Amino acid sequence: MRIVLLAAAVMLALSACTGQQDPLSTTASQKEVAVSSANPLLQASTLPFGAPEFDKFKDTDYQPAIEEGMKRHLAEIRTIADSDEAPTFANTIEALERSGELLTRASQVFYMLTSANTNDTLQAAETALAPKQAAHRDEIYLDPKLFERVEAVYEQRDALSLDPEQKRLVEEYFKQFVRAGARLSDADKAALRQLNQDESTLSTEFGNKLLAANTAGAVIVSDRERLAGLSEADIAAAAEAAKSRGKKGKWALSLQNTTQQPALTSLQDRELRIRLLEASLMRAERGDANDTRVGIQRLARLRAQQAELLGFPSYAAYRLDDQMAKTPEAAEKLLTDTVPAATAKARSELAKIQAVINQGRRSLLVPPRDAMARVQAVLSGEDGGFIATAADWNFYAEQVRKAEYDLDESQTRPYFELNRVLNDGVFFAANQLYGITLKERTDLPVYQADVRVFDVIDDDDKQLALFYLDPFKRDNKQGGAWMGNFIEQNGLTGEIPVIYNVTNITRPADGQPALLTWDEVTTLFHEFGHALHGMFSRTRYPSLAGTNVSRDFVEFPSQFNEHWAADPSVLANYAKHYQTGKAMPQELLDKVLKARTFNQGYATTEYLAAALLDMAWHRLPADAHMQDVNLFETETLERFHVDLEEVPPRYRTSYFSHIWKGGYAAGYYAYFWAEVLDHDAFRWFAENGGLTRENGQVFRDKILSIGNSRDLAVAFREFRGRDPDVEPLLEHRGLK
Repeated sequence: MRIVLLAAAVMLALSACTGQQDPLSTTASQKEVAVSSANPLLQASTLPFGAPEFDKFKDTDYQPAIEEGMKRHLAEIRTIADSDEAPTFANTIEALERSGELLTRASQVFYMLTSANTNDTLQAAETALAPKQAAHRDEIYLDPKLFERVEAVYEQRDALSLDPEQKRLVEEYFKQFVRAGARLSDADKAALRQLNQDESTLSTEFGNKLLAANTAGAVIVSDRERLAGLSEADIAAAAEAAKSRGKKGKWALSLQNTTQQPALTSLQDRELRIRLLEASLMRAERGDANDTRVGIQRLARLRAQQAELLGFPSYAAYRLDDQMAKTPEAAEKLLTDTVPAATAKARSELAKIQAVINQGRRSLLVPPRDAMARVQAVLSGEDGGFIATAADWNFYAEQVRKAEYDLDESQTRPYFELNRVLNDGVFFAANQLYGITLKERTDLPVYQADVRVFDVIDDDDKQLALFYLDPFKRDNKQGGAWMGNFIEQNGLTGEIPVIYNVTNITRPADGQPALLTWDEVTTLFHEFGHALHGMFSRTRYPSLAGTNVSRDFVEFPSQFNEHWAADPSVLANYAKHYQTGKAMPQELLDKVLKARTFNQGYATTEYLAAALLDMAWHRLPADAHMQDVNLFETETLERFHVDLEEVPPRYRTSYFSHIWKGGYAAGYYAYFWAEVLDHDAFRWFAENGGLTRENGQVFRDKILSIGNSRDLAVAFREFRGRDPDVEPLLEHRGLK
């Protein structure tokens, strides 16, 4: 649900583009002039703040623009590397920061579209560019002359008159070059180049196969009565989804990227629930063209071989070496220490679900009129006659919630209309904390009709950023939710950030409101937390700006921002009925807040299972034999004691996009690591008066604005007054 997939993909693209291009003909200069005049991506945008000129771009423009950008970038790199001047911060490090303008501009837009609004032309371009980008990255980071200059500046950094941010930038560049293989022998560099290109190609292939598998995996329903339990709005949306697939008169239950599907909470037809979950679990394991398992086997081995060449025992060890966790052992310990409490709570939740089934499911299908009737419906009825499975969990968990909290999703969704949640919830909280205001504008072109654009105005009435929101699910959009930049905050050029959020809310039928689940509400807050991290960036150098921080820190600001969704004053401001405008009754508000720890055993266990799978795949040594994907998954879940049949991993290996394409390889643990930070930070707010402008400014100044310009562990310590404490996390999840 919560991820920054695109930011990772774009950053990879920007630092991993290829210079292995076909030789230019003798008419190269004439050809370049022709390309420049014909391709709008090669020119700087004329729109406010450099916003992308989507009304001018054609799908066929991106690949030639990126290839031209790589060519120009390498020319700039050669000028830096071949300089006769002694290496200095200005002529080497800052020169690198200023290079690649065209490549950056074209790549940021292209990789946004390949994730959020792709098509055959864009996918073909992405496939063609993947190995070229990997080669381009290697052309830069494995250049001995360039590294010699970077190393020279690094060695004399303490003697130079550098300010703290400049010194940090030098150290980051040096670290990146070393981690990329700059100190390898020529033979090892050649081997690494090939591995990097192969890995990039396989990762791209995985993404394209998974997108096709998600689309093909939709469950088609011919009988409307089988959709009993879904709201009229959801049924209408399913009809629209079927129509878009050429199946007018039927209904399509589209797959979200996670294992559990939203419809499983409401569908009364058990056979259809089982069918839907099976479609989710097996989407990429059908033995067809969309089966991802062979590519995953090769990816895992390639990454282990990359790590070995770079001097690490595993890919996880390589990836975590520059993260806050530092080692796979430290990350794994945080996860495994939580397993006993999480699985014990999940089993207790399962017992309640089974009790509801045994007490009678028939009566539960008749909506009771009042609280007492709800309790009677749960406690009466005939024997359910079956053992609960993963396909039953969400449906019967909802019945437990009705009984224990007198609360069900159908009660709350009318109070969570998208526009109100956005304006009176997400934007309202940001205004109260940080003084910013968002104003929608309709004069800028967008890449899809549902996309919205907002000016972000700071408390001094100056433009802080430009913000794009792409809210609704489409078959040509990757699952999940993420944040990224069209333009990074840049203190060298004065450019302000142009930022987007992408989510996968089910698009309502025309004329109907988008009524959200609680998870979708918190997702909007989460992704806007990432956006705030980018908007408030105040660094001089773009490589250190905004979300360019360690993977296990980047989720801290976003997860922290989720807390405001449930803050009483914020919740009361946006939780209003979409038809009447009346505020959610206080009694219902109290139930929503009380139920926040409901089903946390399940939620924590499914997350831990996925995070431990990720770590296991990426702790394989280079000499390990090729793994059978399904057997490896089964054995890993058993080894870590998270093998609960009723609680499948949030992502199974075959559709775990985070780790095979999204930049979170050996990094899915980061959500939990950052959750320790975010709950402890929120405790600080609670201790200091909660939602106030003064508290927000402290958090903005000490956390959100610094990017990666200083040591992040020190920055948190200075904000909190101590190192982070895990207790608030355990309490929040109801595990303590």
